[in-house]
Amino acid sequence: MGQVIGLLGVCLVLGVLARRTGRFPEATASVFNVFLLNVSLPALVLRAMHRLEFVPGLLVAAVAPWLLFLGASVLMRLLGPRLGLSRESVGALVLSAGLGNTAFVGLPMAAALLGPAGVPVAVVADQLGSFLVASTLATLAAAKANAGGSLPARVLVRKVLMFAPFQALVVALLLRPFAFPDWLDVVLQRLGDLLTPLALFIVGFQLRPGGLRERAPALALGLSYKLVLAPLAVLALLAFVPGLALVVKQATVLQIAMAPMVTATLIAAEYKLDTELAVLMVGVGIPLSFFTAPLLMALVH
Repeated sequence: MGQVIGLLGVCLVLGVLARRTGRFPEATASVFNVFLLNVSLPALVLRAMHRLEFVPGLLVAAVAPWLLFLGASVLMRLLGPRLGLSRESVGALVLSAGLGNTAFVGLPMAAALLGPAGVPVAVVADQLGSFLVASTLATLAAAKANAGGSLPARVLVRKVLMFAPFQALVVALLLRPFAFPDWLDVVLQRLGDLLTPLALFIVGFQLRPGGLRERAPALALGLSYKLVLAPLAVLALLAFVPGLALVVKQATVLQIAMAPMVTATLIAAEYKLDTELAVLMVGVGIPLSFFTAPLLMALVH
């Protein structure tokens, strides 16, 4: 877990230093965004979904991230305009508050806090929850926010179908009966491994701490939902599910309590939403989650 925290911090700092030294052009973030959305993320989705072994008893872990995103969609659209936020800012909040960093941070944290028994639950929440939501509902919501909600349904569906990670998801499901050759599995792993370090580098590159005061109301709304309200709501719902193992409850709450997903910033940039707000949500939310997530998981006892 310490290695994960170290890598997160180093990548963020390197991004900040890259911008301040002026050695990287202003187009760096947009170029990396295109690469990650069309190469690294599809490779990660293709490999992960092809290898996934689903256990029906873990259905609640798969459903929870969908509820997280739907809750963010309703709450941010209800309260965002009352804070004077633009359509683009509300869309960025929906993405960043509705998608959790359940892979790169969530899986190591589940292993560290819950042991081997918590990892399968965390994997299901990540791959059948967060991965699928990012490839479908999040893309649809971003397209609607970009167009002001005026796009015809067929155009919105087409945008989802043309989204490279969604295409990788479909291919992975179609190829599940067939084993990948070793060389292909290694290539997909190496390409997928680039996602989090480069995405966090971009977050650091775009991070503008000077805008924290101006963005405080929006950040308070987004992070309070993502790091506190949503995990508590899921915990309350799990109390009504009979016969659920303690480790399933713990791992599910832990995954919902993760900081915003770095991919949310990529999707926000792709659809020209408020990227600066999405970046701040990730940059501020990740260090906060290292304190809030274990505390919320402990409430399951």
